[in-house]
Amino acid sequence: MAKQTKKTSLPLAANSPITVPATRYCASPPRKPKKLPKDISNERAKLILSNSNKWVNGTTLHYYFFNRAADGEHIELENGRKLWRKWAGTPSQLRVVRKAFKTWKDLGIGLNFKEVKNREDAEVRISFMEDDGAWSYVGRDILDQDVDERTMNFGWNIAVPDIHNGIGTAIHEIGHTLGLQHEHQNPFAGIVWNEQAVYDSLGAPPNNWDKETTYHNIIAKLDKKEVTGSSWDPDSVMHYPFEAGLIKKPEQYAAGLNPPGDLSKKDKETVLKFYPAKNAVKDVFIKEKVPYDIVAGNSEQQNFLFKPTLTKYYKIETLGKLDTVMVLSEVLAGKKLLYLSGDDNSGTDSNAMIKIKLFRSKTYVIKLRVYYKGSKTKTSILIS
Repeated sequence: MAKQTKKTSLPLAANSPITVPATRYCASPPRKPKKLPKDISNERAKLILSNSNKWVNGTTLHYYFFNRAADGEHIELENGRKLWRKWAGTPSQLRVVRKAFKTWKDLGIGLNFKEVKNREDAEVRISFMEDDGAWSYVGRDILDQDVDERTMNFGWNIAVPDIHNGIGTAIHEIGHTLGLQHEHQNPFAGIVWNEQAVYDSLGAPPNNWDKETTYHNIIAKLDKKEVTGSSWDPDSVMHYPFEAGLIKKPEQYAAGLNPPGDLSKKDKETVLKFYPAKNAVKDVFIKEKVPYDIVAGNSEQQNFLFKPTLTKYYKIETLGKLDTVMVLSEVLAGKKLLYLSGDDNSGTDSNAMIKIKLFRSKTYVIKLRVYYKGSKTKTSILIS
């Protein structure tokens, strides 16, 4: 991978007098908005947007820590001098991230996390590049990144006993990887910012954000259609702490807002809604050339198992009008799953479809997360 040179507003001397705010913030990369037809209903749009970056339930997310000497980037100081910043973390930092993954898993969610030694096997690739901030791509956006690219970074030492800058940061960034966004950007929060004070605070060390980064990560509101529910959770681990003078309204937070830095009750409810320990709909064994009803409702998942009697190319497709993501995996020994293919037809007039060669006597699972289907819509799945 070609190394890029990054510009930074690091001080020219390590002993320069700087007043440092207590908290460093996560700066998530901008997301490309999903394009939907103009005539789409609000209900359909909301369900597509709130589900489209989530994983199918039962997914194992493999994570990898960059560790090669060549893993890193150059940054450019204000005086033009270049410095090399490695991506590898310390053993203590790696332990914090592992503990943060366990924190999410211990909720009983229907996702699994596994550390791998090869970046080619990982969906989540983690670096510890100093002064590059903390950030993560959101949900399935990480799949758009090349295998040598980072999907998550920690730009300071997270192995510190600090509720926000320590393990709380790792829990927050993993939350993004699960598809959760910044809670303080919830449009139902009713936050009115002292915008100039926000720009001034975040433009100063240690964040050194430009105006665009501050707007994207703090002031900009999420689309109401992207937000699950209609309430705001100021205690969420996905919420930044804010010093006095940044929030005008609600007035009780004018003196500052300091969430606990751990998973709130609503955080747990939200992630378990998208990733329940068990799907509400039971798995179904299906046969070739026989349509099977998709009984899963909006925001639910249904799994179908298939064991071919012949080795040949098959077409797996949904029938009827519904928005969904379909993921095909091979069932290996020990019930491990090997991802083979997937298709997301949400926001289109077409159906989800996979064409692939399958092998006799092997077992395959088709995971179907339904985003939206009308209440009177008949839908089914067919293998031919």
